[in-house]
Amino acid sequence: MNQKMLKLENLLRFHTVCRELHSLGQRRTLAQWRHVFSSAYPVWTAQQYARPWQTDVLFGAALSQYRLLVTKKEERPRKSQLSSTKSKKEVEVWIGMTVEELARVMEKDIDYIYEALMNTTIDIDSLEADSCLDEVWIKEVIKKAGMKLKWSKLKQDKVRENKDAVRRPQADPALLTPRSPVVTIMGHVDHGKTTLLDKLRKTQVAAMEAGGITQHIGAFLVSLPSGEKITFLDTPGHAAFSAMRARGAQVTDIVILVVAADDGVMKQTVESIQHAKDAQVPIVLAINKCDKAEADPEKVKKELLAYDVVCEDYGGDVQAVHVSALTGDNLMALAEATITLAEILELKADPTGPVEGTVIESFTDKGRGPVTTAIIQRGTLRKGSILVAGKSWAKVRSMFDENGKTINEAYPSMPVGIIGWRDLPSAGDEILEVESEPRAREVVDWRKYEQEQEKNKEDLTVLEEKRKEHQEAHRKAREKYGTLHWKERSYIKYQEKKEQKFLKPKEKAERDSNMLPIIIKGDVDGSVEAILNIMDTYDASHECELELVHFGVGDISENDVNLAEAFHGVIYGFNVNAGTAIQQSAAKKGVKIKLHNVIYRLVEDLQGELSSRLPCTVEEHTVGEASVLATFSITEGKKKIPVAGCRVQKGQIEKPKKFKLIRNGHVVWKGSLTSLKHHKDDVSVIKTGMDCGLSLDEEKIELKVGDEIVCYEEKEVLAKTSWDPGF
Repeated sequence: MNQKMLKLENLLRFHTVCRELHSLGQRRTLAQWRHVFSSAYPVWTAQQYARPWQTDVLFGAALSQYRLLVTKKEERPRKSQLSSTKSKKEVEVWIGMTVEELARVMEKDIDYIYEALMNTTIDIDSLEADSCLDEVWIKEVIKKAGMKLKWSKLKQDKVRENKDAVRRPQADPALLTPRSPVVTIMGHVDHGKTTLLDKLRKTQVAAMEAGGITQHIGAFLVSLPSGEKITFLDTPGHAAFSAMRARGAQVTDIVILVVAADDGVMKQTVESIQHAKDAQVPIVLAINKCDKAEADPEKVKKELLAYDVVCEDYGGDVQAVHVSALTGDNLMALAEATITLAEILELKADPTGPVEGTVIESFTDKGRGPVTTAIIQRGTLRKGSILVAGKSWAKVRSMFDENGKTINEAYPSMPVGIIGWRDLPSAGDEILEVESEPRAREVVDWRKYEQEQEKNKEDLTVLEEKRKEHQEAHRKAREKYGTLHWKERSYIKYQEKKEQKFLKPKEKAERDSNMLPIIIKGDVDGSVEAILNIMDTYDASHECELELVHFGVGDISENDVNLAEAFHGVIYGFNVNAGTAIQQSAAKKGVKIKLHNVIYRLVEDLQGELSSRLPCTVEEHTVGEASVLATFSITEGKKKIPVAGCRVQKGQIEKPKKFKLIRNGHVVWKGSLTSLKHHKDDVSVIKTGMDCGLSLDEEKIELKVGDEIVCYEEKEVLAKTSWDPGF
């Protein structure tokens, strides 16, 4: 640009010099004619003399304008460059953003992101729209786009106001009134708990239970001849119902520990003691079955000393009553001991204000919908009250007692059945009364929100773990393929994808046979809980995978059958029914429905179903054994065939069976015989003590004196699952 300026200046100067010379020549000519024209043309003469000065000014102004123009042109790209730097688009990014999110904030399409990452070490083939990008790749894309990077700060969600319902503060002692004790009967299975309670309330509960074993928790109000009332909770003693026993201990005032005098302290007895101690509840010992000849109550008391249950006879504070639930002996003494302990505890409650309680059991009734059995702990429950329990709420439509009789009010320590729930709450949920339906919905929404937030946190943790696993797998894959030529790398990837193609029908059938999808339906929430707890102990997934498709409370429905058909699963029902139409539909669709009334029968059935999904095992059954006494060879055509002279030591040798050659305790060969002879005759069977000559189907095997030849047959035996639920 400077050279152009110099050339232009030189050109203008040359042009100026020429003009000046020309004007000088004109001035000389004009000087000669001045006297002639001076008088006639004065103005014209002045103009002629002025022209050289005007020309210089003109060219000087043009030159300065040109210089200014050139200077502006030189400065213009600099300014535009500065302005372009200032106008770089700023992109706000964050850690863990996906390809789609990055494209959206950059206002580009997804293909642009792929193109930007094309020549990097990232595996483009495995990159999806929802794949998370590492920090280094985000920076790379932004850099290639010529944009400015800005890391966004973690946005804190607006803190939502806590709308949960909570228990009231403790009441003024002056407002408290005496209440009935809540007593839980606990102990080992089949030690007579239900029979004992049956005698106390004079109903036939035990006769209704399957096999005399309590299947779910029940709450009953028993009125004694003295006028005193006791609320009894009858908990299952079976090993499967540990959670129910723990729940019963949490809502009770006194625990009656039932131990059979002829059986002593058992596993669930110890567990019941631990539940009572955890809940800090006093124990009354009922030694049952004292009418039996083999009963030994003193042995029971001594055994309990090992678990810090010291009876009064041994200097402790635990009352021990010898009873017989079958004959009814000494039951009143047990009731009086319970009432005496309740008086010492001075049990009181506040019957006023909003209701507080605990769900003991919940189930779905076909005519009444979701129903709960609850113990009221504070306040008085009335028809029309609005209750919240867990993530469900209810407007009390109706209430009934343990005999099914409709009642209008329920006081503290009183068991009551509640109808009117929108959804089925879980056993153990806390019941709280609120002022209105909108408030109940607000509480339920808040609890669901809290649960969702907790689940999101757990999901984020799992996602982070999966991301790390994926990164580690990607790193290993890069190391694996890093040193290979691109053709070799492409071939290996092709082979891997080929292996990952859809399974053949036969392979798919084998895979499905190693999986058992099941649907669980129970009569009450606690029963389903117990079955699910049993399933949690399943530890034989390497044999057959146990998949829980669905579980719920209530009778088996058409939806359950459709679900089982879709997953090729089995429906297990516990204390529920399946109508004729449902059973016909299931039979038509090839769905198994298995109904049980006893918990361990259901578990045994489940073990059998799991075992049926396992491949059969092959067992070898020995038919006969022979020892090699001599070896020689015979010629058949041009071949020499080795032959062993043997004597049958045990059983018999049958030619069609399978054989194996054992040498020094090791199996050297397995196969079949090509010939079996007794003397010179071909035979099919050689019995014990007889000599024979035999040749194997593999000529390369060298027979030696002292070898043992075993004749055996293979039988397929049904495999049995290794899962042991513990009872």
